[in-house]
Amino acid sequence: MTPAARVAAAIEVLADVEARRRPAVDALKDWGLARRFAGSGDRAAIAGLVYDALRRKASSAWLMGDSSPRAVMIGALKQLRDLDEAGISALFSGEGHAPAPLSEAERERLSSGDLSGAPDSVRGDYPEWLAAAFAESCGDDAVAEGRALACRAPVDLRANTLKGGRDRALAALAHLDAQPTPLSPVGLRIAVRVDGRGPALSAEPAYVKGQVEVQDEGSQLAALLSGAKPDMQVLDLCAGAGGKTLALAAMMENHGQIYATDDDGRRLTPIYDRLARAVVRNVQVRAPRGEREMLSDLAGRCDVVLIDAPCTGSGAWRRSPDAKWRVRPGALEQRIKDQNETLERAARYVKAGGHLVYVTCSLLKAENEDRIAAFLAAHDEFLPLEAAHWASVCGLPALAAQASSLGVGFRFSPLRSGTDGFYVAPLTRPA
Repeated sequence: MTPAARVAAAIEVLADVEARRRPAVDALKDWGLARRFAGSGDRAAIAGLVYDALRRKASSAWLMGDSSPRAVMIGALKQLRDLDEAGISALFSGEGHAPAPLSEAERERLSSGDLSGAPDSVRGDYPEWLAAAFAESCGDDAVAEGRALACRAPVDLRANTLKGGRDRALAALAHLDAQPTPLSPVGLRIAVRVDGRGPALSAEPAYVKGQVEVQDEGSQLAALLSGAKPDMQVLDLCAGAGGKTLALAAMMENHGQIYATDDDGRRLTPIYDRLARAVVRNVQVRAPRGEREMLSDLAGRCDVVLIDAPCTGSGAWRRSPDAKWRVRPGALEQRIKDQNETLERAARYVKAGGHLVYVTCSLLKAENEDRIAAFLAAHDEFLPLEAAHWASVCGLPALAAQASSLGVGFRFSPLRSGTDGFYVAPLTRPA
């Protein structure tokens, strides 16, 4: 496919996403299945165009004075691909499978359109209904945080210390120009290409053999701030596919016991292969079985209970840009309810002298500091751990700079720390 034909295909996929309000990955999959002539390179390039357009959907629509998929694509090409009018015109030639030529109005908007007078939600590319929440959570940095969340994310990896340290992993991936992450002592970072594509990790021996795992640096830091150590009893209450479970196992050097569970057993499916590849031997996976209580034997026994809480996922918008346009106000209300219930449940398993560590991939204060404040108000048996002190205890004193100014815990974000958005609140249950 020509570059112009890829742009036309991306506009078609965007129209499907908008019309059917479906995840971009599903629309892209269906497009590929219906067009077997498109090779893997074509499909990857089209996906990159679609995700770039979704990253800057609001600002592109404002620039072009039009919210149609075509207009959003044109605006995104200008903003994220650094194409001028001539470069975009070459793609919109109307020849062959290219999109129709640019209209005079489109040319005018390309040359003179800007974001002057646009509301914060447009300049920051986040949903208008979240404007007040972003202002409350990010203050004067609301627009800048939104813009950072609308950028492409690098590929972050965690060196599996059960199979060698970071230096060994860096050497194995030197041909990809892997670099150490600035905050995580076990992280590697690989920049994406100009077109937004990352490396084909499934073909890399270091990945296939479990020497590295895909994990954003912020997620790595959340695991490191759990304080898990060898010989502890640790509960990963919302384990999902197991990213933090694997990180905990490496921290514990395969000694002690980790119990990994999730309310949705389907989310646990990938964990089994990942545990085997990473040579993890101290994890019990406890998948839900109907109404049976799978964790009753752990009540009051755990040194660490890690909650990777269900949330709106605003911190992960760099990697799932379509998600921010699908989330609705009712979802935030439901997530807050889920978070309160999960905290109540988790408290039962923390032993005297143990720790509860609450984590979200959200920037919203309502899902983060407000939830912990409400929990502490209702549970005087728990106390917050001061951020600078806990960072030092965990061997990461530099993370004191990431202490939240809005309450208990740590805040990480693309703007503040160069990571996905994460909130981490460590609590203790004094003996």
